[in-house]
Amino acid sequence: LTRTGPNEWPPVGRPEYLRQCVLMSLRRLKVEQLDLWQLHRIDPKVPEDEQFGVIADFLKEGLIARAGLSQVSVEQIEAARKIFPVTTVQNRYNLVDRADEAVLDYCTHEGIGFIPWYPLAAGDLAQSGGPVDMIANAHSASPGQVALAWVLKRSPNMLPIPGTSQVAHLEENIAAAQLELSDDEFQQLDKAAA
Repeated sequence: LTRTGPNEWPPVGRPEYLRQCVLMSLRRLKVEQLDLWQLHRIDPKVPEDEQFGVIADFLKEGLIARAGLSQVSVEQIEAARKIFPVTTVQNRYNLVDRADEAVLDYCTHEGIGFIPWYPLAAGDLAQSGGPVDMIANAHSASPGQVALAWVLKRSPNMLPIPGTSQVAHLEENIAAAQLELSDDEFQQLDKAAA
């Protein structure tokens, strides 16, 4: 994605631009190989096979060790897998935004890591007296921790990426991995969000 202005993030999937992005990342990180590289959006203006082909080249050349896709459908993952092994998928997913359930189920079945972005969202469920709030109080946890615990329990392939700029929030997010929701609590939240 490129940033051309406020709230403007057009995708650029031209192979030469993607190569430039990989090379610049290698230079900035001062490494010879990136462990994981994500194509953050498939550019609709460039044939998918061209974008996937250059990713396969990065893998063959040893510039990247693994590759992933972001904000994709099952069909796009399957198309990419014909050209390179897809290690991860990074789609928006949380307790209240589950538009990509089919993608998550596919990734879980196929052993592909699923990286939900914006995983802390709980919407109205986190309001005082709501189901997230009630479960948080029962566990002496924050609503965000409950939302993360729900995401983590949803699939063994989950690797949530809650963004934060504060160390206290980072520590709180990490602590969510220790919060184990009961099956009943998980189902209660699942039904409340449906």
